[in-house]
Amino acid sequence: MRNYFRKQTLCYLLLSMFIFSISDGNAQSKKVAIQKKASGAYELTVNGKKTFVKGAVGNSGIELVKKYGGNGIRAGYSKEQLDKANGLGLMVLVNLPVMPQRNGFDYDDAEAVRVQHEKIMQIVRDTKDHPAVLMWSLGNELDHVPQEVYEPNKIYYNMKVWDAVNALAKAIHEIDPNHPVMTVVGSLTEHKATALMTQCPDIDLLGVNEYGDLLRIPEWLRKWGWTKPYMVTEWGPTGFWQTRRTPWGFHIEETSSEKADKYQERYEGTILNDKEMCLGSYVFLWRQHQEYTHTWFGMFDHEWRETEAVDVMRYVWNGKWPKNRAPRVDSMRINGKSAYDFIQLSPGEKAVAQVRMRDPDKKDVIRYEWELLEEQTKFGYGGGGERKPPAVDCAIEVVADGSIRFTAPLTEGAYRLFVAGYDNGNHAAFANIPVYVSNTAYSGR
Repeated sequence: MRNYFRKQTLCYLLLSMFIFSISDGNAQSKKVAIQKKASGAYELTVNGKKTFVKGAVGNSGIELVKKYGGNGIRAGYSKEQLDKANGLGLMVLVNLPVMPQRNGFDYDDAEAVRVQHEKIMQIVRDTKDHPAVLMWSLGNELDHVPQEVYEPNKIYYNMKVWDAVNALAKAIHEIDPNHPVMTVVGSLTEHKATALMTQCPDIDLLGVNEYGDLLRIPEWLRKWGWTKPYMVTEWGPTGFWQTRRTPWGFHIEETSSEKADKYQERYEGTILNDKEMCLGSYVFLWRQHQEYTHTWFGMFDHEWRETEAVDVMRYVWNGKWPKNRAPRVDSMRINGKSAYDFIQLSPGEKAVAQVRMRDPDKKDVIRYEWELLEEQTKFGYGGGGERKPPAVDCAIEVVADGSIRFTAPLTEGAYRLFVAGYDNGNHAAFANIPVYVSNTAYSGR
């Protein structure tokens, strides 16, 4: 037994030395190029080989990205992250920390812009020869400044940000001709497309973050005169800002199955279908994530159980559905009503909730977990600083598989009833319904 462990330890050390030697600069950096073919279509090549990016956003669980058919991640620039990706054979869209105005950066401050420029350039100098680097992304959604109310055609951000972006793109090309440069916008508009064409001629392509309107991106880009290629740098379920609200002001969330259907429709309809301009994508988000709710954007739960969206990515990345698939949600009701019936209960009122889930493989037993939470009321940009609200005691009583009786809280307010279904194969499915608890009908905030 001791000899066995000695041999295992020796093998591990040799393997570690091998991986270290790869990540320590002995491997060649990649030569990445974007070419426009005679047909007018753009093509991405890596070391001369045509490549379509099949990536995910995040630096956790990336072993599964590789295992399920992906070839890249969108992540940071740390050596640890790059080494790990390279060890798995994944390419990285490197996020360079160009600061947005929403974080307090002032693009009217020439000295601050100069210091930031040199910081970014030093990162590029230190990182450009790492074999995991695919491309550079100059910031993320530098155009986005959160506002309570937006006025049409009003510009909320400092347009000088694009001058700083172009200066960086030009400078990066001078020291690193082997990796293209992009910047990433959120919710593309004609104004943003025009500003980038005018002020950022030195970027090679555009990164677009889009959710509910992803199918319209190819049409919009052409309509607004964009002529360079693009990647979809974030995409996934319909964003909470794009869904219907309850009368008391909270957004209705799609079930995990409705989201999975949208993942497939949007990937096939835009990312695969736009063969002229789209060079690939990074799906959002390859882990559990708290933003508006704890189930809205994450493709996994906190224990890395996979939702149906992961099944979809396995299919669109490699053409095969997994043998064991996640449970499918057909419906969720409270007292026979759906979320779109805007359910209101009186304090202390008893109610019956029912979810209908099924196992596509017809061989797994689904186990259900229910919880009632207060609605989230403090929202950070991208979920920053948000925490899952604590569960509220509502005297849950199991009536049957997928059915419970519960008691509305005595405290009036906005709540949300969640249900999770787990199969025997490390999968999860989710649904929830907003509930308003009050003795009187909701009359507006």
